[in-house]
Amino acid sequence: MITQDKTDSLYQQLSVAFEAKLADATFGTLGARRAEAFERFRQAGFPTVKNEDWKYSNVTPLVKGSYALEADGASNVDALLGSTDIPGLDAYRIVLVNGVFAPHLSDEPAYAGLDIKPIQDAVNEPTFDTHFTRYADKTDNPFVALNTAVFQNGVYLTLGRNTVIDKPIHIIHLASSNTPLFTAVRNLFVFEANAEAEIIETFVGADGNAKTLNNHVTEIALAENAKLQHYYLQRGNASGNYVNHCEVYQRKHSLYNNYNCTLPGASFVRNDINVRMDDETVESHLYGVTLTADKQHVDNHTIVDHMKPHCESYEWYKNILQDSSTAVFNGKIFVRVDAQKTNAFQQNNNILLDEHASVYTKPQLEIFADDVKCSHGCTIGQFDDESLFYLRTRGIGEEQARILMVHAFAFDVTIRFSNEHVRRFVEDLVEQGLKN
Repeated sequence: MITQDKTDSLYQQLSVAFEAKLADATFGTLGARRAEAFERFRQAGFPTVKNEDWKYSNVTPLVKGSYALEADGASNVDALLGSTDIPGLDAYRIVLVNGVFAPHLSDEPAYAGLDIKPIQDAVNEPTFDTHFTRYADKTDNPFVALNTAVFQNGVYLTLGRNTVIDKPIHIIHLASSNTPLFTAVRNLFVFEANAEAEIIETFVGADGNAKTLNNHVTEIALAENAKLQHYYLQRGNASGNYVNHCEVYQRKHSLYNNYNCTLPGASFVRNDINVRMDDETVESHLYGVTLTADKQHVDNHTIVDHMKPHCESYEWYKNILQDSSTAVFNGKIFVRVDAQKTNAFQQNNNILLDEHASVYTKPQLEIFADDVKCSHGCTIGQFDDESLFYLRTRGIGEEQARILMVHAFAFDVTIRFSNEHVRRFVEDLVEQGLKN
């Protein structure tokens, strides 16, 4: 059990608010599932560094403070929204402000087979009932249990059989609050057989924001031969703190690709990305590029669970650390007894640009089948002084030489981005985020 001091103000706030909310008929629509989830959270409390999965990511300072549980308004929304534009990208835009679906800022795609709406409007639909809490809530993450219990907002997205979306769906998460704010956002994406789409999620925060703690949970169900290209672009500001959990469930011949990019900005970022391959001939790729600065803390935890035979996974994360920032990578690959003929690859590379930066990396394999091909590894290093000197002797200034070397380091991952506009955008953000 994860122990936690129950006198924490946020814990107390949530306990009181939950009991009050259960009396609200709309909040209590999910009834037993909410109550069961909150009891799990109540028993566990917030995680501490005594828990192995949170050993290097201390959330105690985040949950000690007092937060508003509902936003009292937002400012600078137009400027924030403008900062999320990706040059050259034509996409359907869905906007959430402090977790709340904003229809006046969002597009309404009139696309046959595509249904997008606020998640609270979908709770009575059969597809929602079939998939909601069926995947993420099987984990022991207390932030998932808390999210299930108290969420009120988020995105519900379904793609019907054989539906192929003609352009990306850009989901924009805007954080803007004058008072400290806690949000719980829940997303559910369901792809039926042969459905295909590209989803880009961007996270940004307003300058001068009060402290925010954002708890996001996304469940994704991919039916047979469904395909999803999924991007995370984390660009929150220094007052932003994010705990994200993404749970993916795949069936036969489906493909899930995740491109996880964190840039300088948010003080604390924790991403849990879990992929469950519960059928034969399933494929998944997880790519990550992280550039940290100042005292930023970014923790990426991944699980790729090979449950059936003839599946393939490929994972490559690269971290670039500046100043006194910290990066954590914990990647786990499970190969179950029945998962013969598995092909799994995992790699984590890290470059420290400052002697005060820290990285903790732990690639893991747990293999219970005997006819598999699996490998993993990690590297940690600094700039190659000889390469830097070589570039400078060719007339390239030190700043530009550093940029070239960082681009070369990240290239192995960014070249695999399926969307050229996003790739160029991320590479530009990396260049802008490098300090002299």
